[in-house]
Amino acid sequence: MFLRIDKLQTELPAPKRQDPNAAAALQELLGGKYGEMSTLGNYMFQSFNFRSKEKLRPFYSLVAAITAEELGHVELVSNGVAMLNAGPDVPANEKGNDDISDAPFKGMQDIRLAASFLANGGGALPMNSNGASWNMDFVTTTGNVVIDLLHNFHLECGARIHKLRVYETMTEATGREVCGYLLVRGSVHAHAYALALKQITGVEIEKMLPTPNIDLDRIPECQKYLAEGSHRRLYRFSPEDYKEVAGIWGNGEQALPGDPPGELELVDGHPEGGRIHNLMGQTAAFSPEYAPEEMFEIASKLYKKSR
Repeated sequence: MFLRIDKLQTELPAPKRQDPNAAAALQELLGGKYGEMSTLGNYMFQSFNFRSKEKLRPFYSLVAAITAEELGHVELVSNGVAMLNAGPDVPANEKGNDDISDAPFKGMQDIRLAASFLANGGGALPMNSNGASWNMDFVTTTGNVVIDLLHNFHLECGARIHKLRVYETMTEATGREVCGYLLVRGSVHAHAYALALKQITGVEIEKMLPTPNIDLDRIPECQKYLAEGSHRRLYRFSPEDYKEVAGIWGNGEQALPGDPPGELELVDGHPEGGRIHNLMGQTAAFSPEYAPEEMFEIASKLYKKSR
């Protein structure tokens, strides 16, 4: 089972302006071939289907723990997409009764991924930057632990170039923060799968890293995560389970060359995380019958009853 916490894995800065085209680019990190839906889908179903869990417990625990983090990555990218579509964190007019004859969404005609607004009001969906749906063909689960781990290593390496290219398309701070955080965490996962493969096969696959050769020291948004040691930390996302990961991640193993030095660390639980931004309602999307004041009153009463 999964434990859900009402936070993002890291704090995202509020966008300074509405930027739906940047949101469209960020969709690639959600529903693209190497996006977070793919990493989640691969590791989640591999963990569900894992053979000989007890005999191969360290490897099962590794895939299971990373699965939980990937759920949070899907959440992080989705929030980034929605924030870029919505714009700055400022109070909005939520009284309704918009003049729909004035074409309140006429700007959508110039948006590359207009479906994000027309179909779901500016939120995120499991699709890529062109609106093509993510699909299960991106999931590999063979029942062979070496093949699956090798596939996962390739997937994380592919995801790193994926994130860098998306990063290079935008100047907006919200999207770049998502990319910077995921570049660091993706390096951790690639390193973890490389060490797992070394334990099984004896091949020092971690010497192939970083693949691709991305120097995180040149990416400003990565710096605070490197400084705090996020590149050395693997989270269990559980109060008691998956401790067997320590047989793979730790034991004197060191951070990758080029990253700040230090010994790899297995962390109980989860990152401290950051707040989830409060997106304002889009009254024009519900006109002419939207009555937000009634919904707010009902929600306020229900909230008081819960206390």
